[in-house]
Amino acid sequence: MFTGIVEGIGIVKTINKGRSGYFTLIVEPPFDPMECNIGDSVSIDGVCLTITKMNSTTICMDISTETLSRSTLGLLKIGDIVNIERALRLSSRIGGHIVLGHVDGKGKIVSTRQIEGGLVLKVSVDRDISRYIIEKGSIAVDGISLTVNACGDNFFEVNIIPQTAQQTAILKKRIDLVNIETDILGKYVEKFLNNIKLKFSGVTIETLKKYGFIG
Repeated sequence: MFTGIVEGIGIVKTINKGRSGYFTLIVEPPFDPMECNIGDSVSIDGVCLTITKMNSTTICMDISTETLSRSTLGLLKIGDIVNIERALRLSSRIGGHIVLGHVDGKGKIVSTRQIEGGLVLKVSVDRDISRYIIEKGSIAVDGISLTVNACGDNFFEVNIIPQTAQQTAILKKRIDLVNIETDILGKYVEKFLNNIKLKFSGVTIETLKKYGFIG
């Protein structure tokens, strides 16, 4: 579990492709690798991976074929930069929102425009992703916790403040594809409503009270 508050930028040092289609990714992180343990979770561009090895300068993670198909990690090259966040400690403050590192799919940065205090990033997404995105809701873009300013059937917009631009790789990437994770709460609500076979037109205040959505 992560917060979407990126610790810093890592550098891809090695990419090895295994016989079974798995990739091994070696990254130089912005923290001391020896502070980590084998088995620790780490978010790489918003994708939850497990540390399998480390030394004084790098950490090593395996990437499955499923993860490669859903994310941008298969497009990485040696020398690329990535956003890194270590897993949340129970004693930590949650400055962003709950991010699992289970990427829903990829989005494409289609435009950026300057505004006072930062940039507005417009990202196109498929409708099976946009259905979970709401205005003023939370979204993780390459592992960065952001607030949705506007959204439609196939896009959403977020603000990138100077601190985020400096601390992360979001505006420094070689490619315009990004990993998208929508808020997990929306998925749970959808499944709950589907399971009890409610239609939107049939939801009333009494129904919401009955199933605990409001007091």
